[in-house]
Order: sequence, then C-alpha cells, then structure tokens
Amino acid sequence: MKFTVERDILTDAVSWTARSLSPRPPVPVLSGLLITAEAGLVSIASFDYETSARLDIEADIETEGQVLVSGRLLNDIVRSLPAAPVTLELDGGKVLVTCKSSRFSLATMPVGEYPALPELPEVAGTVDGAAFAHAVHQVTVAASKDDTLPILTAVKVEIEGDTMTFLATDRYRLAMKEITWTPADPSVSTSLLVKARTLTEVAKSLGGAGSLELRFAEGVDLVGFASAGRRTTSVLVDGEYPKIRSLFPESSPIHATVDTAALVEASRRVALVAERNSALRMVFSAGSVTLDAGTGDDASANEELPCTLDGEEITVAFNPSYLSEGLSVVDQPQVRFSFTTTPKPALLTGVAEKDGAVSDYRYLVMPVRLT
Repeated sequence: MKFTVERDILTDAVSWTARSLSPRPPVPVLSGLLITAEAGLVSIASFDYETSARLDIEADIETEGQVLVSGRLLNDIVRSLPAAPVTLELDGGKVLVTCKSSRFSLATMPVGEYPALPELPEVAGTVDGAAFAHAVHQVTVAASKDDTLPILTAVKVEIEGDTMTFLATDRYRLAMKEITWTPADPSVSTSLLVKARTLTEVAKSLGGAGSLELRFAEGVDLVGFASAGRRTTSVLVDGEYPKIRSLFPESSPIHATVDTAALVEASRRVALVAERNSALRMVFSAGSVTLDAGTGDDASANEELPCTLDGEEITVAFNPSYLSEGLSVVDQPQVRFSFTTTPKPALLTGVAEKDGAVSDYRYLVMPVRLT
C-alpha cells in the first residue's frame, strides 16, 4: 500500500476517526485505525465494539492495500507534520510516514484480527445538522454522568412523523427539545436510546456539515449518522427509560421572567461563595429577583435583578450547577421560571423579546429544600 495526500486533509481524517478510539480497548487491535486504499479513495476507520467511525478521502494511490496502525500515535504524528503532502507506505511490517524531510516508521497490527465494521442501517430520514446539534447541546446537560446507571446516561429520541423529541434526565433535572426532520416514512413512530456522549460527538463533528442522515431500523440495536462522507454508528442503550414527559407541568400559577444573560452572570457570581452541596436561593417579588448564597458567619453574597412576576411572591433554592447549566443553554434573551409551589420542580423556558413567544426547549429542575 502506498498513497499521498495533503497534510491538512489527512490530519482532519485521522483526528476525527481517532476520537472514537476507546481509552481502554477490550483487545489491542481496537486501539488501531484501519486504513484501506482502493479505487482512488482512502478509507480510515475505528471501532470499539460499541461505536464505529469511518470516512473516505481522495488521495493519489500508487499501490492499493490495507494496514492497521496505532491510532493515537498516528494522530500525534500527522498533527506535527509540516504543511506539505504526506506519503504513507507499507514496507514489510512497518508503515512509513514521509512529509518533506520528516520520516516516521510505525509498527503495524494484524489486520486479520480486526473485527468487521458494523453495516450502516437503511436511511430513515434527514435532519438539518445545525438544528440537530443545537438540540443535542441543550438536552445533554441533563443527562447523567454516572455510569452506574447506564440508562440515564442516554438520551431518549422519540420520533413521531416529522417531529423528533429529545429527552434527558439525571433524576434531579429534565430537559426536552423538539425539532422537525424529514423521515423516509412519514408514518414512522419509534424511539431510540442513544448515549449522550455519542450524540455530543456527532453534533460536534457532523452538525456543521449541512444535512445529516439518520439511519436506524426496527429490530436493529444500532443507530447510524452520516454526512459529508463521514459515517458513525453506535449501539443503542438497552432498557426502559423513565416516563419523564408527564413530569412537565401542563400549567403553572406563578411565572417570573428575567433577562437571561444578566441572570447567568449574576448566578455565577453569587455561587462563588456557595460551599459544596449548598444552595443558591432566589426570592422572586414584584419587580425584582434577589439571589443569595453563603452564610453570615462565612462568605456570603447577594445580587438583585429586575424581574417581571405574574402571580404571588415565591422563594426557592437550587443547586447552583444545575441552575447555571440550564440557564447556559437557554437560547432566548429572556428566561421564564414557572412555579406550581415551592417544593415542586421549576420549569425554565426561553422567551422571545419581540413577541413574548415561549421556546420549545424546556428544562425542569428540582429545588433544594429550604431550611
């Protein structure tokens, strides 16, 4: 095998596929990147039995062939090369990487021991990559980071016709976002449990490439994403996801609207004095909301912001991180807090400045008990 390609193209391809490499691969060969040169295209792929990534790049192929080399080492090497064409050549049991006067020799791994990459399911539909990425960014903040409860590290993607709904929870907050997509079958009705980190990676790497293909099929425990010559698959999470849709309140008697950017900054400042596991308190009254944290015996802080209150005054407290993370993904100039009673979860939604329309992103967060 021997081919030549521009450094920037190779670097981008290797770094993208190397992202899917497991830090602790179950078998040594899965730490490698499978490089195949044939028919004028070079394919670079990674796989860890759960997630796969593959892309094709055009290259000047002198000799077709296939090699398996350490992905992380190759990634480090190509990123360090000068801006010039790079040649990869199989020479016996070594892969030679040459760029100008730079020359590296890498050991190969046995291609025959590398497992077959999973086949992509049929195309189920397409979605705007930017809209998909934005929805993923908003919802994954509520997904659990605790691997002891794998089901909560997933995002539930519900699909009904041309509506796609993302749902996530870690038991202390919930997030929901709806977007439209173009299904191959307009009558499709299904749901998928996809790892939050998989969706995050897809959003980062494929979200900016325009149209994004979603691939899944009934009875297949695999979901695929494809865009601009890049394809990735992930095994679906198995289990029964909590029925969290019903937890979002139908109506609330108390609404408070605050400038989003001002509240984000104020909550971050006040939270500086909140000790671990302590709360940030918010007092909503006519015309203002007061934030405070800390105690008089130690460090404390408070700040007051303008607020529009519809309903009776209310005092609530939140985990500062949960509040900050929810506010950070509200994509409207104003944020509306909707309350039922003090002990009940608060619903955060974005409010458009011009017409007061409420956004379709919803973030429900449990309050901290006031003492």
